[in-house]
Amino acid sequence: MACGFDENNQQTDIGAAVRNGREILLQAFNWESHKYDWWRNLERKVPDIAKSGFTSAWLPPPTQSIAPEGYLPQNLYSINSSYGSEHLLEALLQKMKQYKVRAMADIVINHRAGTTQGHGGMYNRYDGIPLSWDERAVTSCTGGLGNRSTGDNFHMVPNIDHTQHFVRTDITAWLQWLRNSVGFQDFRFDFARGYSPKYVKEYIEEAKPIFSVGEYWDSCNYNGSYLEYDQDSHRQRIIDWIDGTGQLSTAFDFTTKGILQEAVKGQFWRLRDSQGKPPGVIGWWPSRAVTFIDNHDTGSTQAHWPFPSDHIMEGYAYILTHPGIPTVFYDHVYDLGDSIHDQIVKLIDIRKRQDINSRSSIRILEAQPNLYSAIIGEKVCMKLGDGSWCPTGREWTLAASGHRYAVWQNDAPS
Repeated sequence: MACGFDENNQQTDIGAAVRNGREILLQAFNWESHKYDWWRNLERKVPDIAKSGFTSAWLPPPTQSIAPEGYLPQNLYSINSSYGSEHLLEALLQKMKQYKVRAMADIVINHRAGTTQGHGGMYNRYDGIPLSWDERAVTSCTGGLGNRSTGDNFHMVPNIDHTQHFVRTDITAWLQWLRNSVGFQDFRFDFARGYSPKYVKEYIEEAKPIFSVGEYWDSCNYNGSYLEYDQDSHRQRIIDWIDGTGQLSTAFDFTTKGILQEAVKGQFWRLRDSQGKPPGVIGWWPSRAVTFIDNHDTGSTQAHWPFPSDHIMEGYAYILTHPGIPTVFYDHVYDLGDSIHDQIVKLIDIRKRQDINSRSSIRILEAQPNLYSAIIGEKVCMKLGDGSWCPTGREWTLAASGHRYAVWQNDAPS
């Protein structure tokens, strides 16, 4: 098996994928996907997803939800959703298994829409469906009779009280069902700020996903609309969350996203911290940092915090050559035309052929307003921006280039 990663052993070894460090993720949906017969659409794309080099595809929430996007779940055991029927989901997961692309389930367990009114006239009971919890399963801060939340509140719907043993028992059994019966292999934890990471640790230990990532998203440090240079406190909060999971989960590197989308506007000095390292989570704990430039919340039609659309390839030239675990957004690889698709796939191919992984070394050579350059793993060299620059030494050959980026590879025998 390439890279010493044993597929058979990974069923029991929940740390193997993180140790291996060679994941390349696809976020396989956007905010509008529920309108487009999504499971069937993705099934047609599986051969290209596999050929492009993705190891895991993050799918939208699979369960019945009172909102079509899936983020207000109700009956967790019903996997008929606006994305398609249970039958179509099973066909998609089977195709992914055939092509050796793992399926990542979007785990929405911070909150759950109630079915009936209970204490205080709130919809905080779950009568008539599986996991028919009463008001004790809902935090006291969101209208239930449970304990206070162990994290931040998600307003609009009852928040689940993970301190309750019966709740954790039921959630664990549901996660094991998704993992072992439905056929999801990886987990993405939605709104991870909403409950203590110690519960994520427990759920991972019990359900044994191959790979996990948490969405711990809070605001970067801004002075008005100006992004501060120093984002150490922001990345530290993400690192504290990862630590809280017993280091079993990775986390999305929102720090890198926030800095990179300012840097590409002619502020590349931002991409080197005061210690000379990358300024996001990848600078401190790259093996647990999942990099990305946009998702269904920050980009797509919600556009809460979008990456500048004319700089997308610079963003991918950075995350696909750098340490960390890169994620590509569906819209970028499939909705922007063949040229962008092929440029992204080329960068993935270089990463794989040069064996860049989450822990690869990095030397940042330039970080000026209009120029950034770095050598990664001593095998790949890259530059961003308008400044003219190329590596010295005859061993470097140009491997890929496009609008304001270039990547070289070291062809000298190691």
